[in-house]
Amino acid sequence: MTVKNMTKKQIQIFFERLREQRPNPKTELNYSNPFELLVAVTLSAQATDVSVNKATDKLFPVANTPEQIYALGVDGLKQYIKTIGLYNAKAENVIKACKILIEKHNSQVPDNRADLEALPGVGRKTANVVLNTAFGQPTMAVDTHIFRLGNRTGLAVGKNVLEVEHRLIKVIPKEFIIDSHHWLILHGRYCCIARKPKCNECIVSDVCNWPDKYEFGAAREVKTK
Repeated sequence: MTVKNMTKKQIQIFFERLREQRPNPKTELNYSNPFELLVAVTLSAQATDVSVNKATDKLFPVANTPEQIYALGVDGLKQYIKTIGLYNAKAENVIKACKILIEKHNSQVPDNRADLEALPGVGRKTANVVLNTAFGQPTMAVDTHIFRLGNRTGLAVGKNVLEVEHRLIKVIPKEFIIDSHHWLILHGRYCCIARKPKCNECIVSDVCNWPDKYEFGAAREVKTK
């Protein structure tokens, strides 16, 4: 069954509640500058933020610039990230990316999509995270949590991540767009989870259009705000 799209009023209430719950949402990846964020997000593909943080908490005190990580070399970097899935390929990509940053970008992380996506290991989702989190641009990185949440709730129904991304950018009010990526990821990660969503605890269940929400304890009364 296709879930119908939320109305403008539903979307406004949806994000007002998420903002009230988390006024200052942040990524759960540990970083202190745009380069550390770029590396952390690159390493996080098909891995948990917790596993990435365990690795980067040891890596970044030793090497947290393109020159320092490039100096480690592929084998040296692997020693820090070998607990992360796909670490062989990720190590090679990060070292190649560092070389490009040094040679073409004065060791600075570019603030535009074209240059970011030209870096090895950096796809559209990673670029969106960096542009939004490091540079405050109104981009939307659609991961598995946001894709599920968008389709389940009716916030952004789409057949693929690009459709959901474009829909979200279109329907989310400007006042929420910068922080919306973090709100949606955290809500999808901890409440609107895949197998047993916590509809009984959900602060936006009354504006959610998912027909099955009542089976998971969503309240039937409609809140006014």
